[in-house]
Order: sequence, then structure tokens, then C-alpha cells
Amino acid sequence: MKVSTIDYEETGCFSATVTRLLGHDGSLAPFVNGFASLQQFQQIIAQRKFSGNRGVLHDVLSGQYKNLELSPALQNNIASLKNQNTYTVTTGHQLNIFGGPLYFIFKIVSTIKLAQELAQAYPEQHFVPVYWMATEDHDFAEINHTYLSNEKISWEYDVSGATGKISTDSIAQALQHYIRILGISANASTLAEMLENAYAGRKTLAEATRIFVNELFGEYGLVIIDADEPALKQLFAPIIEKDIIGQNSFRCIEETSAKLATVGISAQVNPREINFFYLKDSSRERIVFDAGHYKVLNSAISFSEEELKAEIEKYPERFSPNVVMRPLYQEYILPNLAYIGGGGELAYWLQLKSTFEYYRTDFPLLVLRNSAMLINDKILRKMSKLRLKTADLFKSAQNLQTELIASHTAHRLNLVAEKEALSQIFHSLKNRIALIDVTLRDSTEAVETRLQKAMDKLEKKILRAEKRNHAEVMGDIEQLKNQLFPGGGLQERKENFGLFYVEHGKNFIPQLLASFDPLAFKFSVLA
Repeated sequence: MKVSTIDYEETGCFSATVTRLLGHDGSLAPFVNGFASLQQFQQIIAQRKFSGNRGVLHDVLSGQYKNLELSPALQNNIASLKNQNTYTVTTGHQLNIFGGPLYFIFKIVSTIKLAQELAQAYPEQHFVPVYWMATEDHDFAEINHTYLSNEKISWEYDVSGATGKISTDSIAQALQHYIRILGISANASTLAEMLENAYAGRKTLAEATRIFVNELFGEYGLVIIDADEPALKQLFAPIIEKDIIGQNSFRCIEETSAKLATVGISAQVNPREINFFYLKDSSRERIVFDAGHYKVLNSAISFSEEELKAEIEKYPERFSPNVVMRPLYQEYILPNLAYIGGGGELAYWLQLKSTFEYYRTDFPLLVLRNSAMLINDKILRKMSKLRLKTADLFKSAQNLQTELIASHTAHRLNLVAEKEALSQIFHSLKNRIALIDVTLRDSTEAVETRLQKAMDKLEKKILRAEKRNHAEVMGDIEQLKNQLFPGGGLQERKENFGLFYVEHGKNFIPQLLASFDPLAFKFSVLA
């Protein structure tokens, strides 16, 4: 793939918070553990004092992978987690079916590439890329669909509770829909076989996702973790108890959010007094404190403080962290140095540092994942025909059309000279009329305003007429924008990776790895 880059700010597709983080805005320094750079990792490594249980982490992962064939790199990475000089770099994501939107793939590639770069820079340490599966998330509507060539593929299923526990035995129709759109080719057959191996049959969605992601990334040593495990929750149990009873994260995050507001950053997530769910069977419900008891919403379950402590000690796996406590759980059980996420994720991580400090847990370096746009040969030919550069792709369709018409037409399409002449006429007219009756000046200005507006409308009509004369070019631009910005948003936020895999085959992931630079912080256009 040929790579060209553009500053995130130039794309107009990313928030001010992202650009401020990338610009090392000093006002954000209190909310981060330094700004991401290769040199900053040296300091993070020196600071990291992991007190978690590496043996338990190793044993849990070994159990989760017991039925999978492991690559040598993956075997080595899991084994190395028992060693004190091994650190992780982590990304997390929901269990979107069939890989979800492209940025899921980009997240993992960014994580693997960053681990590789750290291994080169600091050879005395070992770095393991980790994908944290959000298996406890219960929002099925967010993960039950994906898009191929702008066509929606949905898994229609009435289900509740943690998505990781859902059986895939009803996904066959969605799977066949997806495979049908892939078409008929060797690469399509390869991907279809991977998907069928992962999703077909009676598996949980967590198991299916692990199989599929391992098939794509296992050779690079990517460790996939499902933290919905009793042994891991047991490690976190003291924090669960302290936070539910003391409501410490709520207080810390509220205070931090107020401080962020003073530097122009709005809160991305709102903490609750209790930031844990009760997870059991097919339900995941909020825990609230009411009338001296800890109650599970939409159920008859209720605990006194002593009963709650006993429940946490005996069944820690029943207590599921929400979006603001999951990061602390992650850092508590992993020897982690950095979290790789999208702009929205990093924005809410800014609210969390004080919670980490309260629980004396190291806060990771926040690293923006790579973002990219994939362009095929057909689009490249169209861009060449239209004489478009990379930066032009991020302009609105209307602006592009106007610019291209201006470069293609033999006519002058604006009325700038005529409007200036009209202005001069009325300037003279207002002065002459004022000598007769000064009150007529306002009436003259009103006539001028009406005529100027009429000229503006006429100018737009001229442009529209010329656009009609170049209908083919206008259509090409509309088609190009719809392909690269489906639904008006970035391609990576909607389109699935499937058809790009069909185009590039097994070279797709290696080409992304070769193209991405996770610490350059540039938007990539890959052709």
C-alpha cells in the first residue's frame, strides 16, 4: 500500500480534545501521565510498579486458550507475562460481529505495531499487545450489525445480559448474508472459512470473537483476554468492595470533570454513585444504594453492607465494572504501559486519573489509535481524472464541486465585478439623494440590500446551471464522497474490513502493519 498522511486537525473529522492532546496542550497535563512519545515510554517503564498477580493472569489466559492452536509468538507472549520485565500495551473493544467497523482492525494493528516499536527501542524489556474483549457489555444493539459496501448485515436476536455469554447458534442467517456480499474469489472463500469456523455452531460470542481475532492476529502474538473470570475478579475484589461502599470513583470523577470544564473539556461520561453492575445468568443490572441497602435494579435482590461484603468475597465474578471502572480493573490486573483508543475513549480516560491515584494504581500512557482511509484502484483512477489530492477528499462535496467547476469552465461564474459596480452606483446615489432629503438615505440602502441579495441568488443560479453542464463530474464527486464517507462519516467508523480483505487477501494485515506508525499521529490514506 502507498501511504500519504494528513494532520488530524486538517481532516475536520476529529474533536478539539484530540487535537489538543496531540498538540501536548499543557492545560491537559494534570489529567494524563505525560504525552505519548517513544521517549515518554522510558519514563513510564521506570515508573510502573505492577503489584498484580502475574501467575493468576498467566493461568487464566492459558485456560482461555486451551482449545486453540497458538502461534509461537503467542505462546511466548503468554509465558512471558510471568516475568517482571514484561509489560503490555492494550486496546479494548466490544464484541462487534464479524469485526464490526474498520477501526476495530486499526485499533489492534496499532497495538501490535506499538509493541513492536517498543521492543526495538527497549530490547531489555518484553512488550505484549493485548486486546481486552468487552465481554461484560450488555448493549447488544451496538454490536449485532456491521456494514459491507454500505449494506447492513444484522443478527436479529432477542437477548439480554452480558454479550460475551450469548450463544451464536442463531447467527447463521447474518453470517450467510455477510458471506454472500463477499462474492466469489479465493480471498472471499478464505475469509468465509475463517468466519464459519469462528461463529458457526454453539459457541458463546466471546469464544467466537477470540477464535476470529486470533485467526487474524495470532501470528503477531496478540493476547486476547476475557476479564469476566472469577480468578481475575477475585484480585479486584478489594477495590469492588471499597468503591461500592465508599462511592470513591464517583467523587473522584465528579471533581476531575469539574476541573476539566475549567480548561474547556466537557465530560464524556457521567459517573454514578455506584459504578458496578450485578451480573448473573442473563442479566446485568445496576446496583444502587437505597434505604440502607444495596439493591439490584429490576430484581428482588438486595444486600445489607455485611451481606454485600460476603457476596463480593464469595462471588466476585457477579460484580461487573461499568465504563468508568473497567479501565481501573484493566490496569489492576495487567502490567500495562499504554491504552490505545479512539478520540472518544481517550476523552473519557481524561476523567479517570484521580480515581487511579486514589487506589494507588499506575495510570497508563494514552495513545490515539491509527486512523485511516482505504482507497482502491477504481477510486484512485477517479481521483486522477478529477485531479484531486489527498487533502481534497476531506472537503465537502459542495466545495469540491464548486472548485472543480471553476477549474473546468470557460465562463466567469461570479458576479463580484457587477456587485462592486452596483455598490459604487448606490454609494453615489445615496450621497446625491441625501442632499434632497436625508431621510431617503435609509430607503436607498434598503433598495441596495434587496438588489445585492438578488445578485447573490442569481450568482448561485449561474453556478447551478454550470454544474448541470458538468453533470458527469458532479456525479463522480458525489459518488466518491459517498464511498469514502458513508453516511457522511469516516469510512473507518462504518464500513467493515471484509471487502478490503477480499481485495488484498492475507497481505491485508501485514500491509496495515507496514503502513501504520502509532506514534506519528497522522491520519493515513492508504492506496
